[in-house]
This record gives sequence, structure tokens and C-alpha cells, in this order.
Amino acid sequence: KLKGMKEAIEAASSNTEILNIPDGESLAKVLSAGVQTTISDPRLTVSYEPNYVPVVAPKMPPLPPEQLAAILQTSIKLDILEGNIGYLRIDHILGEEVADKIGPLLLDLVWNKILPTSALIFDLRYTSSGDISGIPYIVSYFTEPEPLIHIDSVYDRPSNTTTKLWSLPTLLGERYVAKPLIVLTSKNTRGIAEDVAYCLRNLKRASVVGEKTAGGSVNVAKIKVGDSDFYVTLPTAKSVNPITGSTWEVTGVTPDVEVNAEDALATA
Repeated sequence: KLKGMKEAIEAASSNTEILNIPDGESLAKVLSAGVQTTISDPRLTVSYEPNYVPVVAPKMPPLPPEQLAAILQTSIKLDILEGNIGYLRIDHILGEEVADKIGPLLLDLVWNKILPTSALIFDLRYTSSGDISGIPYIVSYFTEPEPLIHIDSVYDRPSNTTTKLWSLPTLLGERYVAKPLIVLTSKNTRGIAEDVAYCLRNLKRASVVGEKTAGGSVNVAKIKVGDSDFYVTLPTAKSVNPITGSTWEVTGVTPDVEVNAEDALATA
């Protein structure tokens, strides 16, 4: 379905009159609309970015505990609400490597304060980034250690391999099980956070309250087209949930109780 797209962009980048479109940005929009219509996937976009600089994720330097604690407290919000209900907001889902480094701190500053609560509201309304290796960690903290649960299968297109994600038999600290759990979502809940919400909901471990999520992807890549200033952004992996045999990608996660994002906390 995408045959000829590269040639069209390369030809247009040197002579936009071919398509009667005066500038690269407008051409990119037209190509995006055409491709999305053809394959019914809004995640695939063509962009014109003459000044694009690839974003490289910074390596986490060895920081003293007090600095780590300060960083954690800006990205994680914790509160105990009326009726002994815990509230936990995470804006970025940490990966396995970082979680291993700061596990004891997370336990001390966040998790041990959540454990005594009677129920928990887990806020993913603002979570649009994260690491796929963090999914088993989060799901495991809300489920029993035995039996192990097959949480997700992720097919990676570049390597043509499928990785199965399983719950973890051992964790630092105690698990939060046999207590009510409500996950808050919005149209800005994207990617890894959608996977977490979808898993917890389909394991019947959590109820989801809020808006339908973005319908993103577990992984996307931005690829430069030839020597032009055009880029194609496309998903490079696919999540398939073993319980439903389906995915949250493109369609998003539909809440159990659908309300505007700003009303989700009060509703929960």
C-alpha cells in the first residue's frame, strides 16, 4: 500500500510543482492524509522538518540519594484522600533499569505510604511516555505472585521477534492486592500507559474511569526519507493482549465509566 510513497516524496522535494503543492509542509499534510486514509492508521504521518534534530534519551547519571529523591517527587504525585483512599499520579513510566537503581527510594518515598490505604486511585491521565520494561513491574505490584501471568506479547517489526511479558514472582516490598484499584485515563494517556491500563482492566484487577485513551503504540520510529527533509513516523511494534487476543493500539482503551478527564478524580 505504501509503494511509490518514497518516490513521490523524493520527486516532490526537488520539484513540488509535480503535485501542484507550493511548499513541503503542505505536501507532507496531503501525503499524511492520503496514507492514513489508505491504511486506516492515524499513527502513520509524513512530516516536513528541515531543522529536525533526533532526540537522544539521556543516560541516567549516578546521582546522590537526595537529588534522586527530588527528581522522583517532581514526576510522581502522592496523596492520601478522605476515607483512607490513596492517590498516585505518575507522568512517566520508569523502565526496569531505572527502577532497579532507585527501587529502595521509591519504596521509602512512595510505595510504603500507599500500602496502608484502603483503596487506590492510580492517575495515568497525564502519562504519555514510558519504557516497555516497566509494564511487568507495575502490573505485578497489583497482582498475586502466583500463578505467573502472561501480561502481553509485543511483536517488534525490525527484529521480527515477539517478546512475551510476564508478571514478576518477586518484588521489592509488598504487593497491593485484594483492595479496590481505579485507573484514571484521558485522551492524553498514550503508549506504555495505555498498555498498563488495558492489562489491569482485562485482568479484572482495576476499573478504568475517564476518557478513551489516545490509541498510540508501544513503539514508534521517525525515519528520514532519502536526502530530503521529509520524515515518516510509524509504529515499529505491536502489542497483542493474551487475554483479549486484541490490542488497545489505534482504538484506545475504553473506560468502564466514561467521563471528562477533569471529572475523573471526583467520579472515582
